[in-house]
Amino acid sequence: MRIFKVFNVVFILLLFTIPNPSFAAEQQQMKVHFIDVGQGDSILIETPSGKTILIDGGPPGAGKTVAEFLKKRRVKKIDLLIATHPDIDHIGGLPLIMKSFKVDKIIDSGKLHSTKTYVRYINQIQKHKIPVEIARENDVITLDPLVDMQILNSYAEHKNNNQSSIVLKVSFREVDFLLMGDSEQAQEKRIMQQKDIESDIYKVGHHGSNTSTSYPFLKLVKPKIAILTYSKKNHYGHPVDRVIRNLQRVHAMIYSTAVFGDISIVTNGQGYFVLTEKTPLDGLTEKAG
Repeated sequence: MRIFKVFNVVFILLLFTIPNPSFAAEQQQMKVHFIDVGQGDSILIETPSGKTILIDGGPPGAGKTVAEFLKKRRVKKIDLLIATHPDIDHIGGLPLIMKSFKVDKIIDSGKLHSTKTYVRYINQIQKHKIPVEIARENDVITLDPLVDMQILNSYAEHKNNNQSSIVLKVSFREVDFLLMGDSEQAQEKRIMQQKDIESDIYKVGHHGSNTSTSYPFLKLVKPKIAILTYSKKNHYGHPVDRVIRNLQRVHAMIYSTAVFGDISIVTNGQGYFVLTEKTPLDGLTEKAG
């Protein structure tokens, strides 16, 4: 039975990661990379028109990891940097990124925070004189005319850091991404009452924490692919069993940075495929070593 399960995993992985030649020949593609920064978030979007968007930078120790990933992708400049909220595992790596790359503009949640990490983040913004725009719910980001980006949640009075997370729906033609940051079930409930949230790829909120990812919300999202960003050795119990069960109930295929490393979604706006740095078998090998 174990051999059968492993074969199934490998077969499904190959099915989703081997590009169709005709698909690869498509000139206009969007690439969304979920960078493995351990316990934290960092997402790079390469738009069809060649714009680069970096969403978060992971914890402080991951700044170098993110910078190296960008350099491997031949990123010379960041057209837009989005800081979803001021938690250390989302903005900690951004000061190094601002030192290493020219950043044209920042969109920030507007939530203030009294930590050394946040001060370093603000200091680098001021040092490099980077224009900052505060995210507003329902704002549309018009960086690339081929890509629709809408802000579904941001900071408002009395919200904590996680509740203030910038939530983004990113669409290229017929393919939709829903990026939840660390937003919680209260934000999910409000979003599902007001927005069209059905999406092919779903970045799970708050690393699979018990605060997020309700079943009623997932039933409306109807994700085909769910991305979890966390470290195997985290002290928070991420992801919790309830979240995994909910994702399974809606038949989402689950990919996590803890298992697969860097995860890239490549889409021509009609279909998409998934590329991963590692396979589940790599994890077994590492454990055995």
